[in-house]
Amino acid sequence: MDLLLPSVYLSVLLALLAIAGVAVVLQIFKTRNVETQLTKLQGKLTKEKGNPAEYYELGTIYLDKKLFGQALNLFQKALKAGEVEPEQEALIYNGIGYAHFAQEQYDLAIRNYKEALKLNPEYVVALNNLGHAYERKQLTSQALEMYQQALKLDSKNQTAKRRSESLKKRVVTEVA
Repeated sequence: MDLLLPSVYLSVLLALLAIAGVAVVLQIFKTRNVETQLTKLQGKLTKEKGNPAEYYELGTIYLDKKLFGQALNLFQKALKAGEVEPEQEALIYNGIGYAHFAQEQYDLAIRNYKEALKLNPEYVVALNNLGHAYERKQLTSQALEMYQQALKLDSKNQTAKRRSESLKKRVVTEVA
């Protein structure tokens, strides 16, 4: 019995270390893949003109790295690079909106999210993003409306559910 407790502790510690080790290895592979793709796309796009999908992909990598100015530049190039399907164009405008939002340029973000929604009215991510931008501008009713639209399209959308509930509580306390 005296050896059982230390054995359990040691087993739990080893299990936690194994889980942490796997998580670290997975993160290394993910980061390595992103960096490989970044290097490949940067190399290609500095030598030759790319297609809209390549500019968009590189722009999203820059967004992840919080290089918003460079991402905006790439998204603009994606729009000018050739024919873009409306769904892809909506993704690009959403990316532009996100880059502006991250720089606290909420009016520009709102304009681009709306453009994305013109191209794809059922784009739930853009609805969530537009709702968030409205929240930051203290436009509670518009934000709530965007989240409710998102929930109509995707009733399981956790972001829209959580934000909608929070805004409903805020609207009730503002009215009272």
